[in-house]
Amino acid sequence: MNIPALLQHSHQHLRKGLLRTPFRRYHFILPSSIHLRSGISCSQPFNSLEFHCTQWSLLSNGVKRKLCVQTTLKEHTEGLSDKERRFVDKLYTGLIQGQRACLAEAITLIESTHNRKKELAQVLLQKVLVYHREQEQLNKGKPLAFRVGLSGPPGAGKSTFIEYFGKMLTERGRKVSVLAVDPSSCTSGGSLLGDKTRMTELSRDMNAYIRPSPTRGTLGGVTRTTNEAILLCEGGGYDIILIETVGVGQSEFAVADMVDMFVLLLPPAGGDELQGIKRGIIEMADLVAITKCDGDLIVPARRIQAEYMSALKLLRKRSKAWRPKVIRISSRSGEGVTEMWDKMQEFQELMLASGELTTRRQKQQKVWMWNLIQESVLEHFRTHPTVREQIPLLERRVLTGALSPGLAADLLLKAFKDGD
Repeated sequence: MNIPALLQHSHQHLRKGLLRTPFRRYHFILPSSIHLRSGISCSQPFNSLEFHCTQWSLLSNGVKRKLCVQTTLKEHTEGLSDKERRFVDKLYTGLIQGQRACLAEAITLIESTHNRKKELAQVLLQKVLVYHREQEQLNKGKPLAFRVGLSGPPGAGKSTFIEYFGKMLTERGRKVSVLAVDPSSCTSGGSLLGDKTRMTELSRDMNAYIRPSPTRGTLGGVTRTTNEAILLCEGGGYDIILIETVGVGQSEFAVADMVDMFVLLLPPAGGDELQGIKRGIIEMADLVAITKCDGDLIVPARRIQAEYMSALKLLRKRSKAWRPKVIRISSRSGEGVTEMWDKMQEFQELMLASGELTTRRQKQQKVWMWNLIQESVLEHFRTHPTVREQIPLLERRVLTGALSPGLAADLLLKAFKDGD
């Protein structure tokens, strides 16, 4: 019986089930309406939310197993050495003080694939999350930052727009963080990480931070740690987070699940525009900006704007409070960029007032949790000893046509289940 199912049963079933459950440590928050007896101690209610912080000590096969309800920072740092604690504290202190070097080092830590560094990253993220919640409470429950996803086909002028837009915001007293995701090569695994070189002015601005990150083959066009990097940037005091993604396709769906507003940038001379862009991507866009609206491209830009305005009227609305807009901008002359920022602020105010922004962020956290679970389960499957032994043999049989891919997958899954 799994843990969520156990919590719905009586305390006798709970205790028996826990003794059969192969776990090292689980953390739960249970409502005070759940009564637990038979030697289970319970402390005072937690804060004003009527939660109890309870700890069980269960003996099974001579092994003491602890089940602590309320996760605390103390428990997160129990297994760290003094040197590791000092390292995490240094990063955390520098981060909340707005030091860009500490922010850069913190993002490098969460991007690491080293197992020990992953543990340190989770300790750091937990500390930043506590600080983040405290700051949101001081801000009357309003989000600390405005998260904007920017996407579009190659050559749409994303980097040029971000530099002009970012400089305009920093001049108005805002702190801007740009998380630019670069595609990794499927052949070599390398990545150019050249976005910083295209934003020379913005990269020198002390109120801006640009972080290019490789996808490392992630399907969604964003790194698996992009969501965590957003949290670190917000902890560092950046109130505008811009996430630039790779191309047009799967990336938009991944980015839409981690931002407040999704902006699609399109060039005016891209052929048959309405066929060139997937319908699903247009449906996700909260704002469509036709770029490079200057010189000889003004007339085609107006035509494309009219086409997209007509197309958006036929699509289902994502929000009850906001109808997507189509605007023309020029990053060279600056035309339309100020009006675009006004539209973005209007969107934020309407979504906050209607409560849709809060709901959207809550759904995004759930989606991101399941995405990470899928990645972790797949990694666990690949590294399972029995599966790892059989993979080369079954792959060869699939390549020679002796075995169908479906049957090979079933055999590997059976080996994984039997091995556990």
